Amino acid sequence: MATFQIEGGHQLKGEIQPQGAKNEALQILCAVLLTSDEIKIHNIPDIRDVSKLIEILGNLGVKIQKLGKGSYSFRADELNLDYLESQKFKEEGSSLRGSIMIVGPLLGRFGKGYIPRPGGDKIGRRRLDTHFGGFIELGATFRYNKEERFYGVEAPKGLKGADMLLEEASVTGTANILMAAVLAKGKTSIYNAACEPYIQQLCKMLVSMGAKIEGIGSNLLKIEGVESLSGCTHRVLPDMIEIGSWIGLAAMTKSEITIKNVSWDNLGIIPVTFKKLGIQLEKRGDDIYIPAHTNGYEVASFIDGSIMNISDSPWPGFTPDLLSIILVVATQARGSVLIHQKMFESRLFFVDKLIDMGAKIILCDPHRATVIGHDFESELKATTMTSPDIRAGISLLIAALSAKGTSTIHNIEQIDRGYEDIDGRLKAIGAKINRYE
Repeated sequence: MATFQIEGGHQLKGEIQPQGAKNEALQILCAVLLTSDEIKIHNIPDIRDVSKLIEILGNLGVKIQKLGKGSYSFRADELNLDYLESQKFKEEGSSLRGSIMIVGPLLGRFGKGYIPRPGGDKIGRRRLDTHFGGFIELGATFRYNKEERFYGVEAPKGLKGADMLLEEASVTGTANILMAAVLAKGKTSIYNAACEPYIQQLCKMLVSMGAKIEGIGSNLLKIEGVESLSGCTHRVLPDMIEIGSWIGLAAMTKSEITIKNVSWDNLGIIPVTFKKLGIQLEKRGDDIYIPAHTNGYEVASFIDGSIMNISDSPWPGFTPDLLSIILVVATQARGSVLIHQKMFESRLFFVDKLIDMGAKIILCDPHRATVIGHDFESELKATTMTSPDIRAGISLLIAALSAKGTSTIHNIEQIDRGYEDIDGRLKAIGAKINRYE
């Protein structure tokens, strides 16, 4: 396991450029399987999860060429579908949650798709029922090998459009069903579809490839199937989760930071939610400017004076991926806040590390934590900890950068899964952080 050693308590200053969006990139990369034509994608983040998926695509037979930093061309014209049932794929696919999204495009184009039970973060159960239920409604036959934990869907006569109401507004489930439906015969409607910017980007890419999709940005997608799709060029949005992480970092370290080229139109209520904690941020063109919070920041109350409650919900609600950042930032706020993690049952279990550092947090149950802010009157103390998942990892890193003394974070591969060259970019704005392999 690699390790970060962080000397905390330093103010940072400068500009930081967000990477391409991890969650969008994983969907977009799977969409290259829908056509034999060349697809060019720009602003792909150089992170572990994305690199794993590109490796899987290469093993499947996709011709991949790196055009420059973050830019690739893909051509899926000679695929080796036997790889899908190989032991190698069972090992590689099971290590990456995003690999589930290769099933939809393969099913739509070739009439079959297979996947081992995918891994990823240990943040609670994330069922695959939405994915496979949608495929079944499109006419696929489902099979599951319990011993090998291997899923398969087959439609040798092709898929047929259907009207479906999703049980949950799953982002990856919506993406997977959408990619299958664009090549199905007839019309498909997906109600209670996820409508995150990632899904909107996927829809726009598919339309540029020749797909017929209505309702982009809403929770009702209508798709008219087409015979085939062509190539295109696509650019991945900046990562809104990373943007939120840098907002939290600036506040916790009392740093003056400008986050460049954030695509404000796609940030939803993220800026507003940070303002609820009293964090000042300013829109400067397409940048976010955060001044040094030398006097701290104060949590707002609801209009009736009751304690602030910040919770996650499907888009356009507040993304669950940033709730751990909000929780860490609240530890030094003036006032108290209730953090309610509704969508995953294990994502708050990293708070014991923050309590060890001196944070005042009451873990009410697996979904709720009350944070009593220090108002910077008591610094967090440096400690040694292990990163349990991507978002908890970055939250612990922010805590360490604000803490007094030198902290150690093990298992930073979890952070590397979602954040590109994070130590290099933090050093560029003054952070004292070193990596040890």
